[in-house]
Amino acid sequence: MILHRLHPSDTVVVALRDLPAGTVVVVGDIRLALREAIPFGHKVALVNIAAGQAVIKYGQPIGVATEDIPAGAHVHTHNLRSARASMHAPVATGPTPASPVPAPRPWPAGPISFPGFRRVDNLVGTRNHVLILPAVVCANAAARRIAAAVPGAVVLPHPYGCSQLDVTRIQTVLIGLGKHPNVAAVLVVGLGCETVQARDLATEIAVSGKPVEMVSIQDEGGMSATIAHGTDIVCQMVEQARQQEREPCPFDQLIVGLECGGSDATSGLVSNPVIGQVADRVVAAGGTVLLSETTELMGAEHILASRAVNSEVGQHIVEIVAAVEREALAAGVDLRGLQPTPGNMAGGVTTIEEKSLGCIYKAGSAPVQGVLDYGQHPPGRGLYIMDTPGQDAESIIGMVAGGAQVILFSTGRGTPLGSPLAPTIKLTANPQTAARMAEHIDLSAAPVLEGQSTIEKEGDRLWELLLRVVGGQLTTAEIWGEGELAITRAGLTV
Repeated sequence: MILHRLHPSDTVVVALRDLPAGTVVVVGDIRLALREAIPFGHKVALVNIAAGQAVIKYGQPIGVATEDIPAGAHVHTHNLRSARASMHAPVATGPTPASPVPAPRPWPAGPISFPGFRRVDNLVGTRNHVLILPAVVCANAAARRIAAAVPGAVVLPHPYGCSQLDVTRIQTVLIGLGKHPNVAAVLVVGLGCETVQARDLATEIAVSGKPVEMVSIQDEGGMSATIAHGTDIVCQMVEQARQQEREPCPFDQLIVGLECGGSDATSGLVSNPVIGQVADRVVAAGGTVLLSETTELMGAEHILASRAVNSEVGQHIVEIVAAVEREALAAGVDLRGLQPTPGNMAGGVTTIEEKSLGCIYKAGSAPVQGVLDYGQHPPGRGLYIMDTPGQDAESIIGMVAGGAQVILFSTGRGTPLGSPLAPTIKLTANPQTAARMAEHIDLSAAPVLEGQSTIEKEGDRLWELLLRVVGGQLTTAEIWGEGELAITRAGLTV
């Protein structure tokens, strides 16, 4: 198979390899000759599409033709535009697309557990980090020096903590990271005169019951004394953490975050549907799944809203997407230049609708229980949507601050980005990326595109990998030490 049609109503098909001009192809009962060369992952018009007519992929409109497109022609940025680009377009409507994911399967019954670290507050960690947390950018250097002196400690330097209108959000996220179940103990490092006071962070984090200490550069009399004192504290914390052993923990304590990064056409074709298989299985086992990236729900929000547990949740889903469009409009920004990104477009993704329709397959088929604010811990179990930006580092930190102990991350073009606290499992279905970026990929689902596997089989492989990772197996991102602390801003710096 060299072209793939995802839904019977689609007016475009996807090239599964580079195809030269003149290639004769057959899709169902349609035979056509390619009018031009089609790169891998890009779209071909299956039928004649008139200017102004909707282009259909995933059984849904992904944009509007800007000129007449004859059958066999390349369909991309030169002749297809987003219907949402004006930021005034109504929410798309249409039937829920037939998913390339196999129908939900009857998962094995019975309790599931994994070897984790039990915390005093009844949460469960997949890792046992000792965290050094600066309260403010001014304390980053001291925090880094302490971490460098103590093998086994994790440091989260950041540019926040003072002279910012959204200081409440910054403080809430930092507290959430300190309370995270993958963290065994915390040293908060402050300057002394900042808005986000180290003592306040330490007090709130200590509510979790884990060991928490703080040091202040001004109180200690400078960097040297702060580093010496902090190093002594962290050495003791690391030694105590090493004595804690994993024990069987209930699977319903697991929160799994979902992320896309460096997406291309293979993300929507295979990688995200594979993650969707695992997302359904996590929910069936009593766990919780977080779908993030609100900008990448645009054009697909009606599908998620139709899966909401009630009309209020459905309306909330629509509202968070509309809010993103309003913000862009107020800033005079055309989302076409930002979503999809240049890399997405090079990989065959033309419009935000197309990107979103491929993105939401990560969420499987479970009902949407609710919408969470950035960094909010889910109030129950099942599938939730967290209102985050599409920027990967900020999106991941939001989910981790909300309690996600592991991240499933699909990538078409490859990215080394991970989480500093939660293991991040990288999956690709692009055979070129799987080979070229192998040192950053944990699982390749490329055999699906090559006809050597199925989405269902790769879902089983990803599930087994997830169980091994939450039990302690390191991911490529952990091996490389990848992880950044980036928080979505809600206000100005003053």
